[in-house]
Amino acid sequence: MAASDRMVLGPLVGAIDQGTSSTRFLVFNAKTAELLSHHQVEIQQKFPKEGWVEQDPKEILKSVHECVERTCEKLQQLNIDITNIKAIGVSNQRETTVVWDKTTGEPLYNAIVWLDLRTQSTVERLLKRIPGKNKAFFKFRTGLPLSTYFSAVKLRWLLDNVEEIRQAVDDGRAMFGTIDSWLIWSLTGGKNGGVHCTDVTNASRTMLFNIHSLEWDPELCQFFDIPMEILPKVRSSSEIYGLMVCFLKSGALTGVPISGCLGDQSAALVGQMCFQDGQAKNTYGTGCFLLCNTGQKSVFSEHGLLTTIAYKLGRDKPVCYALEGSVAIAGAVVRWLRDNLGIVKTSQEVEKLAAEAGTSYGCYFVPAFSGLYAPYWEPSARGIICGLTQFTNKNHIAFAALEAVCFQTREILDAINKDCGIPLSQLQVDGGMTNNKVLMQLQSDILCIPVVKPSMPETTALGAAMAAGAAEGVGIWSLNPGDLTAVTCERFEPQINPEESEFRYARWKKAVMKSMGWETSEAPSNGKSE
Repeated sequence: MAASDRMVLGPLVGAIDQGTSSTRFLVFNAKTAELLSHHQVEIQQKFPKEGWVEQDPKEILKSVHECVERTCEKLQQLNIDITNIKAIGVSNQRETTVVWDKTTGEPLYNAIVWLDLRTQSTVERLLKRIPGKNKAFFKFRTGLPLSTYFSAVKLRWLLDNVEEIRQAVDDGRAMFGTIDSWLIWSLTGGKNGGVHCTDVTNASRTMLFNIHSLEWDPELCQFFDIPMEILPKVRSSSEIYGLMVCFLKSGALTGVPISGCLGDQSAALVGQMCFQDGQAKNTYGTGCFLLCNTGQKSVFSEHGLLTTIAYKLGRDKPVCYALEGSVAIAGAVVRWLRDNLGIVKTSQEVEKLAAEAGTSYGCYFVPAFSGLYAPYWEPSARGIICGLTQFTNKNHIAFAALEAVCFQTREILDAINKDCGIPLSQLQVDGGMTNNKVLMQLQSDILCIPVVKPSMPETTALGAAMAAGAAEGVGIWSLNPGDLTAVTCERFEPQINPEESEFRYARWKKAVMKSMGWETSEAPSNGKSE
């Protein structure tokens, strides 16, 4: 496209996509949904003790500033007028918990990341107060089992263990939020009038939110002993929350509305255009998340899935629900092979090693680094690699790691098919790992159905941009089914016979059983992790 043509693109929408391993800012053409430019920054994860995962909220905010700044520079180099950016959407890693001081704007502790396990003893203590120690006691109100995964127990841990936070709560200075709240508050003025809000999708992951009344639940707040005054105001996923304040040297984007907000998995569901009851998508990021739209009715799983809010695309629009299968470790296993074992220098190399092996040669890898999530919800599980022989090499382990992602997805797909009664005929996929063709082919082989990948894999950011552009008062992105752009896709068809697939899946299940019951919270400390 010639530079002169670039000048007349019409309205643009920006999307902040703040994930577990990186932050991105992407800019889309609101009329064609074309991705025009983006910038990405990797985020440091801190592991101060075994099972603990933290991030620095200030580093996260700085990474957003850097991504916005660099993307705007790239757009200017393409001769695109950045004053055409008319709205900004936010999509974020969910459940990750931040508490900050509203008078200074400073975080009072590192963000506790969703897959952090320090709250296991908190969960066990809370379970003792529930009749029959039933993890699913609050399921019909929240859609969730009591688990280390959700924000309420992380917030309870912070209140129990961080004196500064207790003091700030007593003084009326503390604010709690998931990453979306921290970013929106900071970007709309911070201590100088920043907007303290969240959307229904993020609120539905805290375990403090009633997914039917769409309000913070006083009884749940009482159970977890969380003061309600520190919670953000809950809004829809598509409305103007506030206006960007100036942080770019150029002054660009000042006054642009932030008008879309969705937890990353809900954003991907929107970006994949899964607006019909029964449509599903699987996102391969740090973890793996399969969401199936159940429309305006909340469906409760009998097979270990979560009931969650899919989206509410406007103040007066209906809320839609989804069934979700959550896997803690997907892309994180590749990062682990790279950073912990050092068997590859880049994530891309894993695909090369796996392709060279072509099989795991009987080796099975269950990456239960944070226990097992869906469909087991077994916090005592830990990672294992089994079936090793003297023949096994790093190529086989790389293959087994990719296969593990596929087997975990198969377990969730089986659960969704049982709960919905109608088996999915194909799986729509997105996320960073979908660039790995070996993985995508393996996934199709293990599911015995086609896997369909959109040619523009940034569906999470696209979903946040769609919500922002469609918001009342912005109105530059139409969500009418007839106006949505048809997406070009790549298809992967099953290439092995179902018997072989079933055999491998049965062996995987055997390995999963061996990973369970490994850890007990009463285990004595070895002193080294302190």
